[in-house]
Amino acid sequence: MPAAAETSVARRGEAGRAGPDVRSDLHVSFEERSSGGLDIDLRSRVDLYYGGSIRQQVRDVLQRLGVDHARVAIVDEGSLPFVIAARVETAVRRAGLGQGKSALAEAVAPAAPSSRDRLRRSRLYLPGNEPKYFINAGLHAPDAVILDLEDSVHFAEKDAARVLVRNALRAVDFGPAERMVRINQLPAGLADLEEIVPQAPDLILIPKVETPEQVSDIVGAVEAIATQAQVVRPIWLMPILESALGIENAYAIARASERVVALTIGLEDYTADLGVAKTSGGAESLYARMRVANAAHAAHVQAIDSVYGDVADSDGLLRWGEASRAMGFEGMGCIHPVQIDIIHRAFAPTASELEKALSIVAAYEDAQAQGLGVVSLGSKMIDAPVVQRALKLVARAKQMGLMAGGKP
Repeated sequence: MPAAAETSVARRGEAGRAGPDVRSDLHVSFEERSSGGLDIDLRSRVDLYYGGSIRQQVRDVLQRLGVDHARVAIVDEGSLPFVIAARVETAVRRAGLGQGKSALAEAVAPAAPSSRDRLRRSRLYLPGNEPKYFINAGLHAPDAVILDLEDSVHFAEKDAARVLVRNALRAVDFGPAERMVRINQLPAGLADLEEIVPQAPDLILIPKVETPEQVSDIVGAVEAIATQAQVVRPIWLMPILESALGIENAYAIARASERVVALTIGLEDYTADLGVAKTSGGAESLYARMRVANAAHAAHVQAIDSVYGDVADSDGLLRWGEASRAMGFEGMGCIHPVQIDIIHRAFAPTASELEKALSIVAAYEDAQAQGLGVVSLGSKMIDAPVVQRALKLVARAKQMGLMAGGKP
């Protein structure tokens, strides 16, 4: 009896989005073929101008992934090359092909390496699977951008987001903004690290940290991947405390590694853990925020506050930011570009504060020049802690570019 004829099923994969409300993205439908080369069907509003370049890029990406025969249908909604490469790679991976291979976007030169104590007044969250938010993020002048792989990305799109964020770290010029990535909790976060660490982000945010051991696990993974990828730029860490246990372990977490440069809090998850409502006044989280600020300063790292969720409430944001600064925080997160300038204003010293601090610093420098151990301002003696506070305020004002000698 003749053997039954073997049947083969073509492997398929899809990635990305298209439609009337989609910008800067594309939808890729990939189907493996046994022969016939590469058949690319492109629908794009810019086909007349860039169709040839898009088709050639798709061919290049497929060949780098080891795909020689396939049918690819693309609906383009104004995507840039780094997005095209990411979406095609994801579709191929979802078809079970291209494993262990990557189609890296062309790299741009990043800004100078980030220092431990750089300004982190504002950090703008960008959903990791929405390329339309990446392209102009640096123009809003936040101190940092956060390419988010955690809460803003649906579970089914985690794989697509990490490839897109990887390419964005290579290809998008965020200006002087610090390039941060919020990963997922381990073990999913390990897959994130494998993609993003070789691209040398400036800082990795670790979500839902409750123990110093969790930080140590991330440090071990980061260092192993960085060594293998020959990454020489520093990669800093910022643990996010989002539970009662995390708050109680704040100091130990801040001291878990020399890579930790800041400590922050996530109030949505923290209040959920307590089973209380999150309010605009923040009385329910006052203890936690004060503990985070105190632990951060005790560990000599920056204290960074949570986001303010009501984008329309500018006055409330300003009050929150000013109260945060008064607690000892040095910055906070933001979820919309309109919040950036307000946050910068909230964390800047007032004109009267700066004037007073400059007078104290001038009196201190005069006493030093005269070899005096006592600093006086008029008829008033100035204690050493007051001098130190004034010196810090003036240094921070210079860092913010608020006076001569600071950054432009």
